[in-house]
Amino acid sequence: MATVGRALLIVAFAVALYGIGASLYGAFAGGRAWVDSGRRAVYALAGVLTLAFAIMEAAFLRSDFSFNVVATHSSTTTPTFYKATAAWSSQEGSLLLWVWLLSLWSSLALALTRRRVREVAPVATGVLMTFAAFFLMLTIFWANPFGTLAQPPSEGTGLNPLLRHPAMMFHPPMLYSGYTLFSIPFAFAIGALVTRRLNAEWIVSTRRFALGAWLCLGVGIVLGARWSYTELGWGGYWAWDPVENASLLPWLTGTAFIHSIMIQERRGMLKVWNASLVLATGTLAILGTFLVRSGILDSIHAFGASTLGIPFLILIGAMVLGSVGLVVWRRAELRTEHRLDSLLSREAVFLFQNVILVALAFVVWWGTFFPLISEAVTGTRASVGPPWFNKYTVPLAFVLVALSGIGPLVPWRRLTLASVRRGFVLPGAAALATVLVLLVVPGAWAEPKAALFAGVVAFVLVSVGQELWRGMRARQASARESAPVALAGVVRRNRRRYGGYVVHAGFAVLLLGVAISSSFQHARDVSLKPGQSARVDGFDIRYVRATSHASAEKISLGAVLDVLKDGRHVATLRTTRGFYPSQDVTQGIVGRFFGGESESEVGLRAGFGRDIWTVINPNLAPLTPIIDQGNRTFRKAMVGIMSGPAADRQRAIGQLYALRDAAVTAVARRFVTSPWPADFRFIVSPLATWIWIGAIITFLGGLLALWPAPAAARRRVSAGYAARVARELARTTQ
Repeated sequence: MATVGRALLIVAFAVALYGIGASLYGAFAGGRAWVDSGRRAVYALAGVLTLAFAIMEAAFLRSDFSFNVVATHSSTTTPTFYKATAAWSSQEGSLLLWVWLLSLWSSLALALTRRRVREVAPVATGVLMTFAAFFLMLTIFWANPFGTLAQPPSEGTGLNPLLRHPAMMFHPPMLYSGYTLFSIPFAFAIGALVTRRLNAEWIVSTRRFALGAWLCLGVGIVLGARWSYTELGWGGYWAWDPVENASLLPWLTGTAFIHSIMIQERRGMLKVWNASLVLATGTLAILGTFLVRSGILDSIHAFGASTLGIPFLILIGAMVLGSVGLVVWRRAELRTEHRLDSLLSREAVFLFQNVILVALAFVVWWGTFFPLISEAVTGTRASVGPPWFNKYTVPLAFVLVALSGIGPLVPWRRLTLASVRRGFVLPGAAALATVLVLLVVPGAWAEPKAALFAGVVAFVLVSVGQELWRGMRARQASARESAPVALAGVVRRNRRRYGGYVVHAGFAVLLLGVAISSSFQHARDVSLKPGQSARVDGFDIRYVRATSHASAEKISLGAVLDVLKDGRHVATLRTTRGFYPSQDVTQGIVGRFFGGESESEVGLRAGFGRDIWTVINPNLAPLTPIIDQGNRTFRKAMVGIMSGPAADRQRAIGQLYALRDAAVTAVARRFVTSPWPADFRFIVSPLATWIWIGAIITFLGGLLALWPAPAAARRRVSAGYAARVARELARTTQ
């Protein structure tokens, strides 16, 4: 099957090259049949790559260690759930996943636009197929997922323990879906610039894909943060790691693009800005893929150093130079006659939001690549840490949240005094009351910025609630419906607008959780024996007993802890540290069980008010004499067996390995029967759960905005777009 898989990759590469040629020839020679053939090539590519990906997944599920990628990233003891996800834990499998998702999303986009943007679509098809050809070239010549071993091992290396988390089933596919979906508006923007079709039509055709990319990438980022919070054992959810930052960059610029295209659709403004934003977002999506695979920056998420850096740098360089060249080339057609009527208008608020989002992206980019910048300038690689990022991102995030609450209250074109009285009084009062109430809470003055941020969040939530209330009341007055029915009707008829409001509210809640949990977090590192306690932020956490479990897959050493508040039981926490066997037999038959990778199972009591978090780091030093004795006993017995009669050798080896398993179990049991002090990290974080609640609200709002509107509403919107496009075309022909 490996041969079939590789053959499918070669066929897919040929199909991608054909799609490029057919689409571009049809676009510039005027042959509609060639254009249609190029579009069908995308569908064929999706079918071929689906078969190839299915072959690789089947190899993982049946533990076919003749596949090199299976032997190095899975094992027979890996649970089936994680065997299915191990495909994209490898360099080779993740590249195949990337190009497969690209083919699926490209097929959907071209199917939906086959009767629209007819001049733009063929060039966009050529761009998308160029991306596909590039990634297929990598899988064929550099990172072949169907490489085989001449002598397959009886057992595989196994999946990295840190990746054995439910979020990893969805985190990479969601990130890659975001990256590949952003390539669609990028490709259509290239097509619009090449063909000079620079009205709002290409934006209307791809806006839903930009929103889908924003949603998928955001979900992927949050899943990664949740994985970090519950798996890595350091107590945080965002470490400003280079690969984390690389995923955030296109999300920030994509957010700016989604906001600013509303101005172009409504007023025909910001054409240069929108084209630049979408081209930058597509390039940053490829940059994120590059950072994971190049090894140029250290990251826990990266695949390590590889030979893929040069091809990616060539692609990124071509995208940057091509994008800049096209925007400069078409700068005359991208000009607009419209200007801002007032700095106090919704257009101005959106523009300010864009500036803040781009500033955030620049700060993240500069901090991420500062090691390379400093090395190029000074010859010494220096890096910046979380304090540097927080110094600049926190005030920018503060302004961004404030603008997200102001935007819905400000009318288009110009703000009037009546609009101020109508829109700002209630949210402003809520913000002021929130700040005053919080500042009288004991300890709040130690972090006044957190109280101010809470006030801004209150402003956003009340402004969103106010807009929903007014829309509902207006519909009640006109349609005489009950409040729930009227609210549902208002939202259903304008899902994009009210979905955006929900997104703003959820994002504000998310950042409030970040601000409060980080500002008022209490952490303590302590060594405890069973029966001893530690006090953290008014909670007494007692080490009740040690736990252990041994199997062929891993050895787990852990603890059960009792959490009390004023003598009252609050929660029972269970945390473990899992140790996986090493493949290095020189560590000894027993010692190798503690010489491989390890992972943490966090003890967590999540609540609306606060999270109580703990992790154990067992001290293995007291086990060393027992491990060494087990290694020596096994080695001596093995020597005796090999020097004895050959007829008894197989049975004796089986008995010996049974004794080994018993010895490993005895070592693990020793941690329970004669426990010694273990190191713990305790963290109490107020409102940390609201980070995840805010994320859920945000993405529900994104789904609401993404969901198709009713047919009648679509007809009205389409008519409006058609009228605006006609006006723009009339201006360009004058």
